[in-house]
Amino acid sequence: MTDDSTAATTTVDRYGVMGYPVSHSRSPVIHRLFALQTNQHIQYELLQVSPEKLETAIRQFQRTGGKGLNITVPHKADVTRFCDHMSERASTAGAVNTLAFQGGEIVGDNTDGIGLLRDLAVNLGVTLEGANILILGAGGATRGIVGPLLEMQPQSLRIANRTLGKAQIIADHFSSAGPVTACRFNVVPVSEPYDLIINATSAGLKGEAPPYPAAAVSNNTFCYDLAYGLKPTPFSIWAREAGAARSVMGWGMLVEQAAESFKIWRGVRPDTAPVLKQMTIAA
Repeated sequence: MTDDSTAATTTVDRYGVMGYPVSHSRSPVIHRLFALQTNQHIQYELLQVSPEKLETAIRQFQRTGGKGLNITVPHKADVTRFCDHMSERASTAGAVNTLAFQGGEIVGDNTDGIGLLRDLAVNLGVTLEGANILILGAGGATRGIVGPLLEMQPQSLRIANRTLGKAQIIADHFSSAGPVTACRFNVVPVSEPYDLIINATSAGLKGEAPPYPAAAVSNNTFCYDLAYGLKPTPFSIWAREAGAARSVMGWGMLVEQAAESFKIWRGVRPDTAPVLKQMTIAA
């Protein structure tokens, strides 16, 4: 006599992360730890997909039984075009980092903002209310974090980018939500010190160092790189050399946003503290 309940519990649901490049991603390790912690049976894959093949790859993953995807650089804004529905925070951001396949439809969400806030406010104890914030870069990651940061009522939020146009579009998009402005990297105003500088460029992944504005850093500035690595990123090295009070890579945001995605997919939010500890020790 067979035990049907045992067969049911061994069904493995497929998830993955799509990006270009994606080989650096630690998401498979994180979701494997979440699954072990919560007794969920999942498989999580690395999927390197170039921009012109994004829609085809997503629909193929869905068609072959995949349950959900994380979306990373450089696809977060483009993927909104393929969503049947989007959460309010994804619509506000104009960017998606989490897809769930439900009833034949593609549902987009964005967990970047809540992931960053949880790491900054809960894990790291950074005060955001009344802070002067500078974000470097104007891609999909920036779109995902500006709204949640403005909800914390900072004194100011400035987006700097190589070209003004992309930064200005994001600033205009969020102008009704708070004091947000845009500028180029080489003309960042430094009349007042920044309490928090967030690097949202992909330069850390490419081994490049954009012209970070050293004059924007004081000995009270907290520098946070959305990128992460086994070695310090170019931004984190620059921040320390510029005299920042503290320089942190984005391991915490990575784990926290992953936990929100996991909750969307599986209906349970894992405990992030032991996973974050394990990831940073490994780093």
